[in-house]
Amino acid sequence: MKEIVKFSEEQIRDIVAMRDSLVKQIDKHQNAIELLEKNLTILDLVLKESSFTKASALSTVKNSEPSTKISAASTEKSEESSIPITSGSDGKIIANAYITPDQVSIVLEENMEINADTPPFKSFFIDRIIGEMKRKDSAEAENGKIQKESVIDYIINKNGSDIREIIIKNYRQKERVNEIINTAGWSLTRMLENIKK
Repeated sequence: MKEIVKFSEEQIRDIVAMRDSLVKQIDKHQNAIELLEKNLTILDLVLKESSFTKASALSTVKNSEPSTKISAASTEKSEESSIPITSGSDGKIIANAYITPDQVSIVLEENMEINADTPPFKSFFIDRIIGEMKRKDSAEAENGKIQKESVIDYIINKNGSDIREIIIKNYRQKERVNEIINTAGWSLTRMLENIKK
């Protein structure tokens, strides 16, 4: 008959801590795998699709644009080509990205109330990520490599002070789509965390 091994309380605490550490590592790697799969989806979408409907034709339409411009067919097309942007902590969908050959539109979920002044939106996403792309494009425009009209730009559609849609125009390079969506997701997740504090 086998003898049952007895562990001290300290050993059990160590085992529990080790188990928790393993669970955390699995979660971390799971998130990394999900992010890589999402990146693959984004790239596949950019390669496969040739024409898309603007994201503003979905739930968020600029106040100046009458909603009659939205047709059922264009909305269906937009839904097919949407890429969910999820919160890193709980995997909840916080926005959807829509890609056209000219722009990336990130439309926040209806229930998301995120103030545009919440960090790190302006300091990180707008000034650092989009700002850096804009600086590169402006330099290329000055050197005559691209037209001034082709320089990357952005529009923030808001409902009061809350962000409803982020439109990035003239992204030009497919590699940028990935960076825009990933950094927007990271920024929105941090913003939600800062709001909850």
